[in-house]
Amino acid sequence: MSEARLNAAKDSWDVVIVGGGPCGLMLAIELGRRGVRVFLADAKDSTATNPQANATQARTMEHYRRLGFAEEIRSLGLPPEFPTDIAYSTRFSDYELARFRLPSALEARKKVAGLTGSWSAAELPHRVSQKFVEPVLRSHAERLPSVSVNYAHRLIGFIDKGTHIEADIERLDDGAVIRKTGRFIVGADGARSIIRKHLGIEYSGDRGAKRDFLGGQMLALYLNCPAFYETVGHPPAWMNVTFNRERRAFMAAVDGRGEFAFHTQLRPGESTRLSRSDMVNLFHQAVGVEVNAEILSHGTWLAGAALVADRYTSGNAFLAGDAAHLFTTTGGLGYNTAVDDAVNLGWKLAGAVNGSLGPVVLDSYEIERRPLAVRNTNFARLFADSIGNFLPVPEIEEDSPKGEAARVHAGHYLLAHAKAEFNIPGITFGARYDGSPVICADGTSPPPDTPNQYVPTATPGGRAPHVWLDGAGHSLYDVFGFDWTLLRLGAASQDVEPFRSDASALGINLKIVDVPSVEARDLYGADLALIRPDQVVAWRGRSAVEASVVLSHVCGQRGLS
Repeated sequence: MSEARLNAAKDSWDVVIVGGGPCGLMLAIELGRRGVRVFLADAKDSTATNPQANATQARTMEHYRRLGFAEEIRSLGLPPEFPTDIAYSTRFSDYELARFRLPSALEARKKVAGLTGSWSAAELPHRVSQKFVEPVLRSHAERLPSVSVNYAHRLIGFIDKGTHIEADIERLDDGAVIRKTGRFIVGADGARSIIRKHLGIEYSGDRGAKRDFLGGQMLALYLNCPAFYETVGHPPAWMNVTFNRERRAFMAAVDGRGEFAFHTQLRPGESTRLSRSDMVNLFHQAVGVEVNAEILSHGTWLAGAALVADRYTSGNAFLAGDAAHLFTTTGGLGYNTAVDDAVNLGWKLAGAVNGSLGPVVLDSYEIERRPLAVRNTNFARLFADSIGNFLPVPEIEEDSPKGEAARVHAGHYLLAHAKAEFNIPGITFGARYDGSPVICADGTSPPPDTPNQYVPTATPGGRAPHVWLDGAGHSLYDVFGFDWTLLRLGAASQDVEPFRSDASALGINLKIVDVPSVEARDLYGADLALIRPDQVVAWRGRSAVEASVVLSHVCGQRGLS
């Protein structure tokens, strides 16, 4: 092969991903695990060095478990025994108003196998900063031979040629521009997405609700304050929130020792151009006393947005993560929605590349994920309204009977709010793809979609109901295949050979699993259940008679008759 042809081959990829945050890295892993050739570019020098997102929901942890590194993630961040409580105070060192108690990482490991109902899951949530998560995702992506991860590489532009895309990427270390061709390109490049702008796709929704809190210009400080816990005198908490008329703020513990992610809303007239001493003073206002603090980094952001891209796809280009949706931080839904985007898109792009899936499967990405982004941004907005529009009264900090009464009232409200915002199994597990062209609806209706309650259901289109099998820590999810899984449940003895042979003919990887558990059979309400690669129920039934029709439908080859 000539040198020119060799270089051209090296620059030919199946998928070009722009963006090396959680969404882009997760997508690279999903694709690379399936042998898809991926070139990932990110203009940053490396993975995140600031805390950014701080809450990994249980569904995301289940995805990490499927990929084999949930325990690696759970070992990071706060010490194992550190409480993940949410504590509300007038100021961090003054009156504590309410505390919503949640398990530490150590307690979560012990409790998860005994939970049923709304919180029956392979994994519980984990409070860990994004700056710890991203290096793990990067390391797993870089281990895959078909994946090339490239930081300090900036997308300049791309052209969709119909059969493929051509992307021009600048190497920031030497300024050289290199052209990468790919079958598809994915914009996981954040709120200011170059790809979204290139495609002319706009955001729709709430661009900036005004609230007393979480509805305006926010100052973010990543700071080190080792004396914080001994200074404030309250028990440690993962999330600390102030409630007073001067300085409303929230602050997440990053390492459980002295690093924090502090956010405060700037009041009218307060400039974003602050000196470091000014920033420390705002922190001191929230603490209530002066305490030594070192600012490690700082920035500003605008709270109040609940935005979703009008389209997720155009030709051979796809949007995911913040490029497709923008959240206010309440509920911790932005990063977790982005990971779900990557999981949904990953198996679909892989199937398009290897020819096992029809074009309708790629169409289903927007059909399935965009309504979920609208749902999740609306939930986040409601949580922000709940806390941001609840106003502290003037006497909230008074040492007086009126002050005490105000604090009791505020405490009751804030505890109820915390339960609503931080106990959200319905949001976490209840996402559904009803109406998707690659789901075999069976005429049953799922339970209502509510944020604080999840009713497990195998109605096709939702997350596969979870159950613990015999043996400590043995989850049904642990027996699923990496791609497709057919469950034969309870005492069922149906012949499933048609599924095996038809899956082979279509070129999809299908694992057939016998689950003799009566509990599982009752939970699924069927003898057979077909589970997608993203652990969503695609079909359920009593026999394999229509295996060919079912598989053709869920693989986008043709519709059900």
